[in-house]
Amino acid sequence: MKKKAAGMSLNEGYHNRIEPGAASAGDDQASGSGSTRGSNGNAAAAAHSAQLHQQMLSENTYLKPSKQAYFSDEKVLIPDDDRTNIGFSFRKLWAFTGPGFLMSIAYLDPGNIESDLQSGAAAKYKILWVLLWATILGLLMQRLAARLGVVTGLHLAEMCYRQYKRLPRWILWIMIEIAIIGSDMQEVIGTAIAIYLLSNKVVPLWGGVLITIVDTFTFLFLDKYGLRKLEFLFGFLITVMAITFGYEYIVSAPNQAEVMEGMFVPWCTDCNSDVLLQAVGVVGAVIMPHNLYLHSALVKSRDVDRRQPKKVSEANFYFFIEASVALFVSFIINLFVVAVFAHGMYGKTNRDVLDVCANKSMYEDAKLSFTDNHNLTDIINADLYKGGLFLGCTFGAAAMYIWGVGILAAGQSSTMTGTYAGQFSMEGFLNLQWPRWCRVLVTRCIAIIPTFCLAMFSKMEDLTNMNDILNAVMSLQLPFAAIPTIAFTSCAAIMGEFVNGIGNKIVSILLTIVVIGVNLYFVVAQVETLQIEGGMLALVCIFAVLYILFVIYLVIHMAACMGNKRLMNSRWVQRFVLPSQNSFSIKNANSTYASTPNAVYCLLKSTNPLLHHSVTFLSNTY
Repeated sequence: MKKKAAGMSLNEGYHNRIEPGAASAGDDQASGSGSTRGSNGNAAAAAHSAQLHQQMLSENTYLKPSKQAYFSDEKVLIPDDDRTNIGFSFRKLWAFTGPGFLMSIAYLDPGNIESDLQSGAAAKYKILWVLLWATILGLLMQRLAARLGVVTGLHLAEMCYRQYKRLPRWILWIMIEIAIIGSDMQEVIGTAIAIYLLSNKVVPLWGGVLITIVDTFTFLFLDKYGLRKLEFLFGFLITVMAITFGYEYIVSAPNQAEVMEGMFVPWCTDCNSDVLLQAVGVVGAVIMPHNLYLHSALVKSRDVDRRQPKKVSEANFYFFIEASVALFVSFIINLFVVAVFAHGMYGKTNRDVLDVCANKSMYEDAKLSFTDNHNLTDIINADLYKGGLFLGCTFGAAAMYIWGVGILAAGQSSTMTGTYAGQFSMEGFLNLQWPRWCRVLVTRCIAIIPTFCLAMFSKMEDLTNMNDILNAVMSLQLPFAAIPTIAFTSCAAIMGEFVNGIGNKIVSILLTIVVIGVNLYFVVAQVETLQIEGGMLALVCIFAVLYILFVIYLVIHMAACMGNKRLMNSRWVQRFVLPSQNSFSIKNANSTYASTPNAVYCLLKSTNPLLHHSVTFLSNTY
């Protein structure tokens, strides 16, 4: 079911021939064949078209043909025979299975797990429905990202490279890198806490932080053994999380009726502002901006012939099913965590936990962790470490160690997917590639330096506070993934017949507005808790103004992508927003599949008559 990249699939060869920025060999071949055939017709028109064609390459060059991450050595072939052409095929589903599960790991990173246990401890089962709907919304956004990669053969960062001018493109890249590094820091924190628990405090927190450098490079070598084996490894780590957290769910035995009510009744009775903030935090933790970039790239690991609309439609269908199953599994795992701590920690004070821990081996650790300034009468401020101690005191040491194994699996799996997200981001936005070890070294060092300082010189609670800040930071980055995704999948010249319908556009835009609004509320609340004053407050206000202006810029670009003629004909928009005269360029349309050149030709001719000869030349050539 796999094919070496050296052989180059038929579809890849097709792209190398027709895309203006393809590898140099492809360019030479294309120009050569074009000149030959042009001489048979109108040589002057062909030369003029070729010259115009070369002028379009400024911001539309193809990704350098060096080794790419994740699917660099092989692609998974899709079975195609008479038996599987009718109805649903489990063989084809199995061939498409992999990218969705790797994507779903971002819904299970240590930051999400901590958000789950905090929501259970603070609100019991009352906001389980928020987790459910946040996961459904995440699925809708992931579907759009996957469709972009399948239909165009370009992932989200590569498309941003073609459709945004240099400055906004660099800003987008920086923002996504901030999100990736923030996620990486959460993974470092989670892994360090897991090692601290599993080693019975033999390995200090700062030691666990340093270990994450070594284990990350160890995992990177595993993809040398093949794409499907790597996907199997991620599947194994998800299974470990399901078993460990499922064990905690079984031994804690929460009330099933209350769990179902919390999941399907969208209401929160007697909920204060803290519970509301926790619900907002759940949404921010679940929907990760860099995950859209990741998923749009992962789907390229399957060999889909994009010249055939039927094959593209089939790939979209199976990828959606696979993503649905993967996110359902991730939701169940998150549900396990919420329910365990909703059942055990809700309404409990620090003294209540210490009473349970009396005469247990972890009592001394509990005394140092479950403390406050009000004679142990404060409600528990839950985190990953306290969660492990609580489970150990309540259900025995085995429960604590099993919890640690689950957190370790979450940290290790999300570390790898974060590395790939960073690699795809750099490849796409900057049109360059670093070796994976170099990429990991840079991002992991950036993540480790502040985390190491906190682990070395501060308390466990400081790491938890950092997690809250990181969730706020990543919430800020969501518009920089959601808006481009909606823009590109709503552009007919990019997506052809697979463009978003009016219903898809309305739903995706409305849901994105809701999520961005919710996340901004969470960020404002976090800023207020920091009690910023003076010059720092002024800097925050300046950043807020620039942030809003850039979001407006992206919205204008999105409206132009959707076909707003007033914006497309505006000189200001053409000069400062659209990348060039061929804003929705020829190759983006042609790179989808071969059945839609007439529709794209009509669109481009009507919006830009200067492209008439170039489009005609390309149509006659290919």
